[in-house]
Amino acid sequence: MRRTLICTVAVLSLGLGGLMVGCEDTVSKHSETKTNSDGTTVKREEKVTRNPDGSTSKTQTVDVDKPDTNKDHDVKVKVDTK
Repeated sequence: MRRTLICTVAVLSLGLGGLMVGCEDTVSKHSETKTNSDGTTVKREEKVTRNPDGSTSKTQTVDVDKPDTNKDHDVKVKVDTK
């Protein structure tokens, strides 16, 4: 009986602990992708989240992907055959 009670308390404390910590909630998310004439791709993303303590945080990310301008690359592969 005592062992069952200890196991039950341990499981409930782990389960309720996860609920009390909480997680962030995404309030809004906006992303925009733009391709320039030179082939450069710019991706902007804004995300607003609500933290477990009730405060909000805004995250802005910008990813730039610039293509390789030197297209005269020679690829050489050495294969050992025995």
